[in-house]
Amino acid sequence: MCKIISIANQKGGVGKTTTAFNLATALTVKDNKVLAIDFDPQSDLSKYADYDNNDDKPTMSDLLMGKVGIGKAVDIKDCIRHNKLNRIDYIPSDINLANADLILSGVLSRETILKRILKNEIVNQYDYVIIDCNPSLGVLLMNALATSTGVIIPVQTQDFAFDGLNTLTGVITQIQDTINSQLSIIGVLPTMVEHTNASKRVLEQLENIYKDKLFNIRIHKATQAVESTQLRKALCLIKNSKLGQEYLDLADEVISILA
Repeated sequence: MCKIISIANQKGGVGKTTTAFNLATALTVKDNKVLAIDFDPQSDLSKYADYDNNDDKPTMSDLLMGKVGIGKAVDIKDCIRHNKLNRIDYIPSDINLANADLILSGVLSRETILKRILKNEIVNQYDYVIIDCNPSLGVLLMNALATSTGVIIPVQTQDFAFDGLNTLTGVITQIQDTINSQLSIIGVLPTMVEHTNASKRVLEQLENIYKDKLFNIRIHKATQAVESTQLRKALCLIKNSKLGQEYLDLADEVISILA
C-alpha cells in the first residue's frame, strides 16, 4: 500500500524542503518507488529537482484547479516528471498555488481535494508519496494532512524553534478527529543541529516534550546542504557525504516506523 507522508512546519527555514527532497531520494536508494509532490507556491522542491518551468506540462496548481472545475481537467500522469539524476518522480508547483485559499474558499469539501486527486491507480503504484507542504496553516496544509498516512515535523534546533508547534499539532489533532483518523505524527525531526549550547538546550526540550515521537536521527547543519541544492543533487548521492548518510538513516527509521 502506498504511504503518503507530509513534511510540515508552518515556521520557515527549518529544512522542510531539504528534508522532503532528500528523504524521497534516500527512499529510492532503498529500492522504493517514490513520488515527490511540491505543494508549496515557493516551488523550492521543484527547483531542487531541476524543474524546467517552460516544459508546457501541467503543474500541481493545474491539477488542483482542474479537479474542482475552475480550470481545465488534468490527468495526474501528465503532471509527473522524472528526475534521472535523483531517481525520483515528482509533480512541480508554481506561484499560482499561492491563490489556493482564496480560489477554493467556496468549494465544497475543499480540504479533501488532494485526497481525491491521489486516490488513483497511478499513485498506488508508488511505495511512498512525499509532500513538501507550504509554511502556513491554510487550505493547502489541510489538504496534505487529510490525505496523508503520517506527518514528519522538521524542527530547527535553535531558539524560537517551538514557535507555532503547539498550533500545528493542534491542527493535526483536528484533522485526525474529523477528516483523517489514519493520520499519525511519524516523528519530530531535529534539523540544523550544531555543537552549541542553544542547540543542545532545544534538543533536550524536544526530548522532554515529544519523547518517543522524536526521531533518533539528527540532521546536522552543514554547508553541503547548500551545495546540494546548487548542484540539484541529493545529499545521499554525493560521495562521502555525512549529511547524506543521515538522510539514508532517516529513511531507514521512517521505513521501520511505518512497517
